[in-house]
Amino acid sequence: MDELAIVVGASHAGSQLALSLREHGWTGRVLLLGDEQQLPYHRPPLSKAFLKGSSTVEDLLIRPAATYGDQNIELLLGHRVVAADVDSQVLELSDGRELKYTKLGLATGAVPRKLSIPGSDKTGIHYLRSLDDALNIGLELAAEKRAVIVGGGYIGLELAASLRAMGLNVTVLEAMDRLLQRVTGPEVSEFFKRIHSDNGVSVETTAAVVGFGGVDSVDSVLLEDGRSVPADLVVVGIGVVPETSLAAQLDLKVDDGILVDEYAMTSNRHIAAAGDCTRHPNHLLDQQLRLESVPNAQEQARSAAASLCGKQVEYCQLPWFWSDQYELKLQMAGINRGYDEVIMRGDHHNSTSFSAFYCKQGELIAVDCVNRPQEFMLTRRALSQESPVDVARLSDESISPRDLFSA
Repeated sequence: MDELAIVVGASHAGSQLALSLREHGWTGRVLLLGDEQQLPYHRPPLSKAFLKGSSTVEDLLIRPAATYGDQNIELLLGHRVVAADVDSQVLELSDGRELKYTKLGLATGAVPRKLSIPGSDKTGIHYLRSLDDALNIGLELAAEKRAVIVGGGYIGLELAASLRAMGLNVTVLEAMDRLLQRVTGPEVSEFFKRIHSDNGVSVETTAAVVGFGGVDSVDSVLLEDGRSVPADLVVVGIGVVPETSLAAQLDLKVDDGILVDEYAMTSNRHIAAAGDCTRHPNHLLDQQLRLESVPNAQEQARSAAASLCGKQVEYCQLPWFWSDQYELKLQMAGINRGYDEVIMRGDHHNSTSFSAFYCKQGELIAVDCVNRPQEFMLTRRALSQESPVDVARLSDESISPRDLFSA
């Protein structure tokens, strides 16, 4: 029988993994398996252009259907794996059929972190991860409705910007002391609170949600301090958790994600994994990382495909991310974990263009750039190449960005 490589997860990582198998010379069958009916699609626009109606489902597709046909990649959509036998290398699907794989790529992604508090099962409470989630939220949108966003991270703030642009009354409730507290410095948090407030969003920090009011449908959000915030629509955005249930059935090592090496291989020599579901070593940053980003999904998938084809292509990229809110583009490079100094370039108090450089023991480790694409690209390149940077000059705007990173 033909050798069969199965990729589980029709996502950014899954789509790239399947196509990269062909690029690396896999001549057997390739089957891309997804639990949604849709072809692999871009998730970032769900909270922005798609929700606002300025893009269609077709616009979301990562690649047209013909691409998979041209590469002789079989698509099996709307099915999920319900059981797995690692010894016989067999997957059982939700429709009862069994598939025997030669090699297996896992791109199972992540699922929204759920709230388990009184009233969390009421209608009108949503999470945003999939196309269906966005469509369900869209059914409830109407100007003048009161929308409450639980969570002041990237997804929550992107949603707040989109819903506000559509005329809804929007409140953001963040349990921590400031917005984006886990990923940015206080200066960037302060800036985004100002921007959202200026656009009419009510932003509350240290606002712990303890329940939801209403009979069958939500009509309010209950806070720990006893207050009640009126709500016609609630979207919870408090992060995601890696989808590792199939990995556990396959006896793979799991610790806050499927553990993979620098070549995207799991603890089983027949199985690779890529994307949001994985935790991998990054030798550039000398730490283990679990990343939720499109660049990570795509590049790690290329390494995973190479490994399944018996090659070794190390995955060691500098992490980078972006977020679009209103007319702002926030671009981030590096991981600011452990920073001890933030150097600001530009006026984050009064303008909508600046960079925040994160330093640790006098060395640049990460950057957040708002509407400064050139500084982002130059900083990202310097961090990727581990080029020396004179941090004392970073705040001086009389020095051109190119001269800052001329080394």
